[in-house]
Amino acid sequence: MRTLTRSALAAALVLAGSLVAVMPAQASPPADSRSEMNRLLAQTRAGVAKYHDLDAALAAGYVPISECVEVPGVGAMGVHYLNPALVAPGVPVDAGNPQMLTYGPSATGELELWAAEFFEPDVGQPTPMYGSQPFDGPMPGHGPGSPVHYDLHVWVGAHNPDGVFAEFNPALHC
Repeated sequence: MRTLTRSALAAALVLAGSLVAVMPAQASPPADSRSEMNRLLAQTRAGVAKYHDLDAALAAGYVPISECVEVPGVGAMGVHYLNPALVAPGVPVDAGNPQMLTYGPSATGELELWAAEFFEPDVGQPTPMYGSQPFDGPMPGHGPGSPVHYDLHVWVGAHNPDGVFAEFNPALHC
């Protein structure tokens, strides 16, 4: 799987024409932007609904780029699946089309959708935004060949007690 990780990320960088460090969880959005944030979250949920079926995600171009990511005492992110065709620095966020999806084991052991993740390589642009929520970063790449980037986890498949934009979910385990 490590070879696939490098290959998928390299493909994303080529497609992007450019070039996952633990960051603190982001706070809730300001009260004045809640309706806009609720609209964006609904768009993301609707956009990834079909990807509760992992086969649908694979058919749409998402490829696994990591093992299940978990930090003891912090929580899990899950297995990252990247769609290289959706990686484009500086392009406004399309809430219904995240560049990555994270999956983790269900009670039966099969992979289930946990989160959408928005990803953008850093090419000197302003911090990308999901409505009023800034992405985390810029941060170093998480492995060989991974670029300095911004990312934002959006927990739309599994409830995260730390918040919808927290990087790790303390309620989940690999």
